[in-house]
Formats: sequence, structure tokens, C-alpha cells
Amino acid sequence: MVRDIDNKNIVRNRSHSVAIENRSKITITGVADVDSFDESMVLLATDMGFITLHGEDLHISKLNLEEGHLIVEGEILALEYGDVDDLSRGSGFWGRLFR
Repeated sequence: MVRDIDNKNIVRNRSHSVAIENRSKITITGVADVDSFDESMVLLATDMGFITLHGEDLHISKLNLEEGHLIVEGEILALEYGDVDDLSRGSGFWGRLFR
């Protein structure tokens, strides 16, 4: 994926999927980058836009950016999709954070 926030263009080149097992393990494909993470939130960029994963005791158990594969374990509470437009408009996680 190529991200250009100024021009709001996203070039998609991989498939994207999300699989959640028992609200304790999530596997995401099409991951381009992990922007930030801690025990309660993971913010990542995929080929289809941004994902904010909310939970408790979250930890990344596998990350392979060449294959675009991510596995996060912990108590998964919510998954929120966004795209480049959401970041520039100030909605979503970053908009709430900086209000």
C-alpha cells in the first residue's frame, strides 16, 4: 500500500481480512504498518484504510509487514475502521484524542 495523506490516495495491492477468535485473538492480513500500540489500543494501517483495535492486555504476538500479517492477543473490545479522510477531518480516534 502507498499512503499519500496530502493527496488522500491509497494504492491497494494486497487482500485484506480480519478473523477474531473468542474475542481473545485477532488475525489481520493486508497490514502495511503499525502506527502505535499499547496494552489498550493498536492503531494500524492496512491496504483498505486504518484500523483501531481497542482492548485490554493487548500484545502483538506476530507481525510480518512483508507478508502484511498481524496477530494480536488479549481481550478484544472493539475494532474500528477509518481511512485517510477520517484522519484529516479529525474524526475517529485521533479526532477524539485531540478535541
